[in-house]
Order: sequence, then C-alpha cells, then structure tokens
Amino acid sequence: MSEVIHIEANINGRDRAFEVAANHTLLDVLRDQLGLTGTKECCVVGECGACTVVVDGMPMNSCLMLAVEIDGRDVISVEGLATDGRLSTLQQAFLDVSAPQCGFCIPGQLMSAHAFLQRNLDPSIEDVHEALGGNLCRCAGYLQITEAVMLAAKAGRE
Repeated sequence: MSEVIHIEANINGRDRAFEVAANHTLLDVLRDQLGLTGTKECCVVGECGACTVVVDGMPMNSCLMLAVEIDGRDVISVEGLATDGRLSTLQQAFLDVSAPQCGFCIPGQLMSAHAFLQRNLDPSIEDVHEALGGNLCRCAGYLQITEAVMLAAKAGRE
C-alpha cells in the first residue's frame, strides 16, 4: 500500500486540500479523485498530450507528474477555462472554426494553447505549431486547431 500524503493546491481557481497516494499521478487524481474528467488518459507515457494541464503557467503532461508535485502550486484543467458558464475566448474560437473532430485531443490542445497564449498574443503560425507540437490529433485536425489559436490570439489583442 502506498503512503498517503496531504497536499494543498489551487485547482481551477479554488484552493483545495486533500490526500493523495504518493504513487498516484496528477492525471489519476484529477480524474478519479476530483472528478475532473476533461483531462484525458491516452498514451500514459507523455507522447500524445491528451492529458495536458497547466501548472504554474506551464503546460504539463499530467500522466508524467506525480500528484504530490502540485503541492502549493496552481493547476488549471480544461474545466477551469470557462468562467461562470461562459466559454473562454480560446474555447469559443475552437468551436467557431470547427476544430474539434472526434474531440479526444481537444482538452490537451486547449490547455497547451492556453498556456502559450498567456505568453504570446502575437504568434506566427510557426509559433503555434511549435507550442502545440507535443499534442497529437488522431483526426489530423491541425489546420483548424492552428486557425483557432490564431483567432483567439487576434481576439486577445483587440
């Protein structure tokens, strides 16, 4: 049996205190313990980006991060992008250009794009490709995803 550790973190703008098993990943805790199932489990080896969340402003593969590592940190999952039931500008841009195909990769794509746009509101297409390079799309919807990120960046500048 794994050791249980008390941690405190801000998750999606809310301070939380809870117990985690020392060997559980952030992905496990988000989905199974906190009920934040928007973060997807796919490859579980950090290759696909489906489980991407933002930790202290940086995109992270939650399948590779132990839950204990978020103690004292800020975490945003895809559920944290909307405010008061309103989609974020980025989420709306994804819908506006029909970026979601099957939708499985979209939470990870959104989180990588969100972290990127926090640092760069005037990106080139190449910048977007580089920022989302760790996120795979099974449906090959990269053109629409890039278009959505560029649209959100433009909206953020206006």
